[in-house]
Amino acid sequence: MSITSSLTSAQFKQAAELKEKIEALNQELTALLAGEASAPAAAPVAAVKAKVGRPRKKSKFSAEGLARLRAGQAARWARVHAEKAAKAEKADQPVKKTRKMSKAARAKIAAGARARWARVRAEKAGL
Repeated sequence: MSITSSLTSAQFKQAAELKEKIEALNQELTALLAGEASAPAAAPVAAVKAKVGRPRKKSKFSAEGLARLRAGQAARWARVHAEKAAKAEKADQPVKKTRKMSKAARAKIAAGARARWARVRAEKAGL
């Protein structure tokens, strides 16, 4: 089955128009490359060149603005370096001991745990 047999008449007309446009564009391109600029092709190229050829305006900071930016960045870096130095200094100090449970409190907790497990074992043995 060929492609043309599955097309409707509207699709066929559209395809024919597209083919004509493609051929016209190919002819314009050939003429352009050969150095013969045709009238229809010259207008769009000129419009594109007008946009592309324009140099962009360079935005400039004033000396004061630039100085403020540099000072701000220097302050940010100083803060980062100070934090790193503080962390390094803190690492050199001995670690502070944490709170410690007394032996009596620990013995009380252990006795309670032993009593709970004894009840669990007794219940299992009773069942």
